[in-house]
Amino acid sequence: MQILSNASIMALASMFVGVLPLAMAIVYAISPSEQRLALIRTLSLATIFAAINGTILGFINELLFLDRKMPEPAFTRVVAVGLAESFGPIFFGFGCLTITWLCVTLGMWRLGRASTSSSL
Repeated sequence: MQILSNASIMALASMFVGVLPLAMAIVYAISPSEQRLALIRTLSLATIFAAINGTILGFINELLFLDRKMPEPAFTRVVAVGLAESFGPIFFGFGCLTITWLCVTLGMWRLGRASTSSSL
């Protein structure tokens, strides 16, 4: 939770994007349709871009911190923590995508089961 309290608004926004395909995947798992699956695909792509963007922004902020606060180039605990926090958006985004596509798998299984039972 400390990562979230130190995250910038842009990092939080990039992590929020990961929730969108996850929510849509839950809806898809309950009621699968081709339109919902197409939306999940595009939202997943947006999540990948947002996660990478949030991570790169964290690296940029850490490098700016080094330039402004450090009299000489040094790798300290502060730098290590800053770099670790930079990975928060990508960790969260890809975690959401993992659960998203597991829900899609469930929905596709349900859709296949429904079409098999209707053809009998």
